[in-house]
Amino acid sequence: MRSRPAPAPLLIVCALGIERFALRTGDRGGAGGRLTVLRTGMGPRAAERSVAELLAGAETAGTAVLATGFCAGLAPGMHPGDLVVAEETRDPLGAVPCVGTDLLVKELRRAVPGRTVHTGPLTGSDHVVRGPERSALLATGAIAVDMESAATLRAAVGTGDRPVAAVRVVVDAPEHELVRIGTVRGGISAFRVLRSVLPAFFEWHRSLPLPRR
Repeated sequence: MRSRPAPAPLLIVCALGIERFALRTGDRGGAGGRLTVLRTGMGPRAAERSVAELLAGAETAGTAVLATGFCAGLAPGMHPGDLVVAEETRDPLGAVPCVGTDLLVKELRRAVPGRTVHTGPLTGSDHVVRGPERSALLATGAIAVDMESAATLRAAVGTGDRPVAAVRVVVDAPEHELVRIGTVRGGISAFRVLRSVLPAFFEWHRSLPLPRR
């Protein structure tokens, strides 16, 4: 009997040390040892460079890439700890469609019950967005913004054909900006949610088509 091909590896990409810490403390081995968590550093240039370098070799062909970490919500009514599943990531250099959005929403609701999951475009920025700029980005149709997801997915698909996705946890929202009282509470809430999302990421990874031989 011919053995079933192994799934391609899973690369989870975040920017900050605290994001990587949350992901590592939440890991229970669900990716079968084929998981890499990459911390790129803050900003789109750092993300693009780090991802392109890691995926440059032939041995990474087909590796699935999922960008994650914290983000700023753009829509009124968003709260710290809400989840954002990107239908696409976008920035001035273009848009990258995401794979398996519906499954991610379903599995995140199972992994983190009671948390609101938003879906829509996730836009990129090279700086922290506040005030009127947040409203301007919302007017473009985006529901959340971060500095690395768009650059991460663009770099990933630029190195070859591979499934990509982005899931972010809201830490900053229109009624809950980082400069206001309550930031610490909101940050703790977002951290706890990020610790809990890996089972959903692993189910997404397992659902992907097996690589061709």
